[in-house]
Amino acid sequence: MYPDRVVSGMRPTGTMHLGHYHGALKNWIRMQSQQPCLFFVADWHALTTHYDDPAIIERSTWDMLVDWLAAGIDPSQATLFIQSRVPEHAELHLLLSMATPLGWLERVPTYKDQIDNLSNKDLATYGFLGYPLLQAADVLIYRATQVPVGDDQVPHIEMMREIARRFNHMYGKEKGFEEKAMEAVKKLGSKRARLYLELRTGYQQDGKDDALEQAHAMLNDAQSLSMIDRERLFGYLEGSRKLILVEPQAKLTVASRLPGLDGRKMSKSYGNAISLREDKESVVKKVRTMPTDPARVRRTDAGDPRTCPVWQLHKVYSDEATRDWVVKGCTTAGIGCIECKQPVIDAIVKEQEPMHERAQQYLDDPSLVRAIVADGCETARKLAQETMRDVREAMGLAYT
Repeated sequence: MYPDRVVSGMRPTGTMHLGHYHGALKNWIRMQSQQPCLFFVADWHALTTHYDDPAIIERSTWDMLVDWLAAGIDPSQATLFIQSRVPEHAELHLLLSMATPLGWLERVPTYKDQIDNLSNKDLATYGFLGYPLLQAADVLIYRATQVPVGDDQVPHIEMMREIARRFNHMYGKEKGFEEKAMEAVKKLGSKRARLYLELRTGYQQDGKDDALEQAHAMLNDAQSLSMIDRERLFGYLEGSRKLILVEPQAKLTVASRLPGLDGRKMSKSYGNAISLREDKESVVKKVRTMPTDPARVRRTDAGDPRTCPVWQLHKVYSDEATRDWVVKGCTTAGIGCIECKQPVIDAIVKEQEPMHERAQQYLDDPSLVRAIVADGCETARKLAQETMRDVREAMGLAYT
């Protein structure tokens, strides 16, 4: 079985803001110390909606990488790379497209949602229809076991699993596979071999998922097996196919939904965002001019935090004591709106101080970012090439 590996990416379509940090980057930072992680800038994906105006992509790509580093992504722990610099992504996307049913792409929930939400753009393109398949290639090419996502992205992961399963079923045929698998079983030793076959029967005949998990654990502990024999035994457990592509699991992440300055979702297009490396003076001005409870026309009017966008920020940035102070002060008109906003300002400025410090070295010397990406692309491409060798062989394209 392939080792645990996390893969995730972001499209470079504009300045990163605090919503990105609380929604995704904080989870990335936590995961990078727990297991191998690959994080990539999905510049090809940016073209699915910005194909007619690609000028923003290059600058946004480098800005995004600086933002990641500023936020705390550590290149000594995680692999950072740019999607288009690993051309194997495109090759796997092409090959997967040959056998992926059109209906699978058309039923992705976000496909119709995006068309409705971006009605000002012509999205009747092959690239936009196929973007979930490119997403699948981005993950499957690294045989990732986990993809950090929110609830709305789970259907994409399910489709990735279906694509991997379909590929393995269609192309994971190896001449003499069962005979080779039984030879590999013997290498486990008599006791483990007997247990392996019992667990295989328990899973295939009785549908016992715990039998599959137990067999996986046993194979992972079998140090004497070669990689190819291990692959065969994993495939033999679930059928009579060799596992070429790994079915990734959705790693549901806890995301703090950071609202924008007007209470809506934080978004650059709404003009309600605070960028990840915003100037202190700008942060102060933006928060101080935020709209508040419309019922508080005068300083002496009592308010209701539930109808105030500032309260949504307090829920993310303030501790319980501060929130209690806000509720009491607002509902009794004991504090004014400017007073209420100050703890939020202080918390955002404090959060951003180390980001500015970490970013400065990369702003002073952009070659540092280029070097990190070059190393990351090399690492990612080696992994991608290993997968593509197996894919080409399975599809009869490994000409000699």
